[in-house]
Amino acid sequence: MSTSTLPYAAAPSAPSAPSAAGPARSPGFWRAPFAAATYREIGYTVASLPIAVVGFTFAVTMFSLGMGLFVTVLGLPVLAAALAGARGLGAAERGRARAGLGLDVAGPAPVRTSPGEGAWAGMRARLADAAGWRALLFQVVMFPARVTSFVLTVTFLVTGWVVALLPAYSWVFPHYLDWPGYRVFDYTSGGEHHAYYLESPLQIAGASLLGLAIVFLTPKLVRALTNIDRAAVRSLLG
Repeated sequence: MSTSTLPYAAAPSAPSAPSAAGPARSPGFWRAPFAAATYREIGYTVASLPIAVVGFTFAVTMFSLGMGLFVTVLGLPVLAAALAGARGLGAAERGRARAGLGLDVAGPAPVRTSPGEGAWAGMRARLADAAGWRALLFQVVMFPARVTSFVLTVTFLVTGWVVALLPAYSWVFPHYLDWPGYRVFDYTSGGEHHAYYLESPLQIAGASLLGLAIVFLTPKLVRALTNIDRAAVRSLLG
């Protein structure tokens, strides 16, 4: 029996070399904080937050609407549209993983239906599409993971460099803010004032070393977080 591909189904592409060999090798420990590959992964992680919000909203809204209308005939086309849209989002995610993570994953086989069977046959084929359901699940399960990745990445990246570079701008606090040094905390509890400042050269140097440690550990953290995306793309979008 001959088959025809629905207009919205993309033909699978053959995986390129990165797919067969796995993700690109991470730069060495001492070079990683300054390597372009590290900042591509950071950019991928930061951009993933708004994309995850859009994908999660689409998946939950369309699935909820489709199930709410399932008692009527209107629920079926809504669910079919949700799965078609999820496939499209999945294709975009594979493209992002290829560009940002060096991971090339071939797309799933297109949805097929026999010619001449009409729109309902196409809708039934779409509703039975396991790849579409996996792509819809991807948008749901990756939302909390990407929120966590965004928060950790930005926190470690900013904190590391800000603290590491403290010797370069520590003079600002006593000169412009009338602080003896960088203020770690300052509060009053039970009528007693508590304050701690980094003011001596030894304190500032110690804080800077701590910041450098965070700077050099941040690429390892980012790689671990993006490995979650790599595993999800391989298992749910391939």
